Amino acid sequence: MGDHPTIDRVEATAFVIPTDGPEADGTLSWDKTTLIVAEVTAGGRRGIGYTYSDASVVKLITEKLAEAIRGRDALATPALHQAMLHAIRNLGRPGLVATGISAVDAALWDLKGKLLGQPVAALLGAARERVPVYGSGGFTSYSVQRLKEQLGGWASEGMRWVKMKVGSDPAADPSRAVAAREAIGDTLLFVDANGAYDRKLALAMAERFAELGVIYFEEPVSSDDLPGLHLLRDRAPAGMRIAAGEYGYDPFYFRRMLEAEAVDVLQADATRCLGITGFMKADALCDARSLPLSAHCAPSLHRHPALAATRLWNIEWFHDHVRIEQMLFDGAPRVEKGSIAVDWSRPGLGIELKRADAERFKV
Repeated sequence: MGDHPTIDRVEATAFVIPTDGPEADGTLSWDKTTLIVAEVTAGGRRGIGYTYSDASVVKLITEKLAEAIRGRDALATPALHQAMLHAIRNLGRPGLVATGISAVDAALWDLKGKLLGQPVAALLGAARERVPVYGSGGFTSYSVQRLKEQLGGWASEGMRWVKMKVGSDPAADPSRAVAAREAIGDTLLFVDANGAYDRKLALAMAERFAELGVIYFEEPVSSDDLPGLHLLRDRAPAGMRIAAGEYGYDPFYFRRMLEAEAVDVLQADATRCLGITGFMKADALCDARSLPLSAHCAPSLHRHPALAATRLWNIEWFHDHVRIEQMLFDGAPRVEKGSIAVDWSRPGLGIELKRADAERFKV
C-alpha cells in the first residue's frame, strides 16, 4: 500500500523467570513464569510484544506466523492479523496458538507506533488519561502475615481495590479474608477462586464473603461452566460482582460468555485473546451489553488499549507480572495514587527489553 515499509524480520525469544517465592491459587501452584517476547522489524524500526505462555510458542512465531506476515505492509494491522488467523486454521486457534498471535499482534502495534512516531494509545484513540489498577496476589501459598503485608502495602499506596486467591483450602478462606480485611482498611476486597469451588460451595462462600465486605468474586466455578457462572451471577448477594474471561482466546468465547449472562464483569487478556486487536473487540462486545471490562494481568501491555477501551474498569496489577516487567522492560509503568498512565513522549507501547538483564533468563 503506497510506500509503506514492509516487514522483513520476525523473531521471538523465551525467558523463564523464577518467582520470588512459591505461588499458588485454588487450582494450581508454580515457581516460575515463562515470558515470550516477539519482535517484528520494518523500515529500520523494531516493534516488541509479549505473552506469558510456553517456550514452544517461539517456533510457532518464527516459522508459521513469520511466514504469514513477512513482506507485507507493516501498517496494515487488520490485514496482518487476518493473515495470521488464516495461517493457523488447521493448528487450532485457542490456547498456545492464540498466545503466539497475541505477542506478534502487540509487536505489530508497537512497530506501527514507532513508524508513525505515536504511542499506541494515540493510534487507538484515548478515552481517559489514567487507568486505575487493583493489587493482585495474596496467593494461597502465602502465610497470613505475608498476605496482610502485601495487600496492606497496596492499600497504603492508594489502590482502591486488592485481590486475594482462595480455593486451596475452603475451610480457611473466610479467616484469611478476615485477615486481609483487617490489613487493608477502607480499600475494597476482591477474591479469586480460579474455578476451585463447585456450584453449591461457591454459593455458600459468596454469602460468607459478602459478610466480610467482598464485592468481586472471580471464577467462583470453572469458567467453562457458563450455567454455573450464570447461577452465581443471579444468586450472589447484592453488590457482589461475578467475573471471568481471562481464558478467552477469541471474540467467539467472549460472545458465548456474555450471551449466557454469566458475568457482571468481563475479563480479557491481550496476551491471550489475539492481542491488542482482540482486546479491543472484547471491549466492543462489552459496550454492546453495557458491561465493564477488566484487563487481566500484563499491565505494561494493557495500559495503552486500556486507555482507549470504552468499557474499561481497571487493570490487574498482578504481583508476578509486575515484578517481571519492571525487571526486564525499560518504560514499565509505575503506580501513582492507584492508577497508571502512558508516557506520551514514547512511541509504540513505550517499552523496550532490557536485553542484558534478560539474558540470564533466556532459554
